[in-house]
Amino acid sequence: MLALIQRVTHASVTVDGETVGAIGPGLLALVGIEPADGERQIERMATRLLGYRVFEDGAGRMNRSLADIGGGLLLVSQFTLAADTSSGMRPGFSTAAAPALAEDVFGRLVARCREKHAGGVEIGRFGAHMVVSLANDGPVTFLLRA
Repeated sequence: MLALIQRVTHASVTVDGETVGAIGPGLLALVGIEPADGERQIERMATRLLGYRVFEDGAGRMNRSLADIGGGLLLVSQFTLAADTSSGMRPGFSTAAAPALAEDVFGRLVARCREKHAGGVEIGRFGAHMVVSLANDGPVTFLLRA
């Protein structure tokens, strides 16, 4: 499981012109599911998303987590994140989980994050063509692997 996280002042996802998920200050996480992902990866990624210290403390250092600040979390499934880009000029998708497995694993990640985070967890719409809007704060962007 991969998550490209971005610290944001705000972010939203629209599908067919309708906003389906939006947050204020917090993290936008684009999540790629791989075939071997299961409970261990779900738990580890949920822990990392909520605990990764990317927000500034009083001294201006990245010492605070999403859980510490109570910010929003916007989770967006993105199968292209798990693509094989190691050769050629076109990505391969054999390294990404099949849609049924990916939807199940992503749904369980969302549920786990909602259990653990009172600051609010929003989502995009699995399998839909989504337009993601964000204001990256910093910019601060990290690639996490569970």
